[in-house]
Amino acid sequence: MLFTIYINAVMEPRTISEVVTAIDDIVQYCQQHRNRAGYFAALYKRMTMAVAEGIAAGAFENGPRMEQLDVVFAQRYLSAWHAYQQQGECTNSWKYAFDGCLNQSLTVLQQLVLGINTHINLDLAIAAATVAPGAGIHALQHDFNRINEVITSLIDDVQQCLEQVWFPMRWLKRVAATQQTDVLDFSIGAARKAAWANAVLLANMRPQQQQLHIRAMDATVHSLGRKIINPGLWSKALLQAVRATEYEDVARTIRLIDTTVV
Repeated sequence: MLFTIYINAVMEPRTISEVVTAIDDIVQYCQQHRNRAGYFAALYKRMTMAVAEGIAAGAFENGPRMEQLDVVFAQRYLSAWHAYQQQGECTNSWKYAFDGCLNQSLTVLQQLVLGINTHINLDLAIAAATVAPGAGIHALQHDFNRINEVITSLIDDVQQCLEQVWFPMRWLKRVAATQQTDVLDFSIGAARKAAWANAVLLANMRPQQQQLHIRAMDATVHSLGRKIINPGLWSKALLQAVRATEYEDVARTIRLIDTTVV
């Protein structure tokens, strides 16, 4: 499995089907090694499959462009994962998110949102600007919003799935219902707006300006990650109550997320 994952790291996926295969390698690895990074990987795999189904059904204005966006988007996550596993360099926000997977005190939902925070707030904007540079970025806005709707609806599906196993999960508000988890002080709606604003900025910057802006984005996303891990006292107490009831079978939880029906 390690060999397979290494090969996929060298041979970057070029189609959405290859992206699903590459992410599934991570999901299977995490199941075997009881690695909590598999929670987000499983969620991301389901999201990618949902996007692929949407492309096939004509849900996006430009299917080929959406597939290109999805591939570029995924490559950032895959590169970060492999770099982290090989103790190489990755963005501070991804390192913080992966380090968080070692924190046994965090709930499943916290670890999912850590990954979502980094992938939406950092990677999605960069991917969009890469696929649609310059004035072309504006033609992407509708499909950009559609992919975020997929993310939002899928998170709600996963949370409902987890509620069937851990009743205290119901204490936390549905993520997609308000597009915000007050407990985690993280708003998917706000993240989506910020990602689009950054995508427009990056698309119209020169390469050197882009690098400076991406570093600033990374610092902001890292700061948001800290708030997800360390919320206020009341929120922390509620999350601890949820965590106390969670099953310790990491592989089983990964399978639950991986098999969530979208």
